[in-house]
Amino acid sequence: MPVSLVLTSDTHVPKRARDLPHALWREIAAADVVVHAGDWVDAALLDLFEQRAHRLVTVYGNNDHGVLRQRLPEVAHDEIEGLRFAVVHETGDAKERETRCAARFPDADVLVFGHSHIPWDTTAPNGLRLINPGSPTDRRRQPHGTFVTAVADAGRLRDVVFHAVPPRS
Repeated sequence: MPVSLVLTSDTHVPKRARDLPHALWREIAAADVVVHAGDWVDAALLDLFEQRAHRLVTVYGNNDHGVLRQRLPEVAHDEIEGLRFAVVHETGDAKERETRCAARFPDADVLVFGHSHIPWDTTAPNGLRLINPGSPTDRRRQPHGTFVTAVADAGRLRDVVFHAVPPRS
């Protein structure tokens, strides 16, 4: 049975924004599984995700300290509708990322990562799909913030959509 997903990372609330975009909250409420690749910054946001998400797969990021590191792993693994997911915040430099991550996560089909705030969707030679959903709150050098929706269905990841978050005015 198809499973709807939301992929996000680098939310940085309340450091970079007071709250998440309404569109992201709406997708979180509707999704079967939410994957967050770290940099929560505040445990209060994690608490909100745990209340609103049907199922949450997450890790801590380099800006997450104290209680967040106590509550969250550095790397998470989960199987969703026949797909083996790995989640980590940092993967290092973009150069040779696919080869490096394929070696680090040989048993994963999909790797969700963050840190750079730069949307990324590639596939390693061994078939590992690497997705960085970007950041919904801190676009850095990107034209807009982003998050991803997708569907896990019978061992396939389909309908992967990067959603643009308009800048707050």
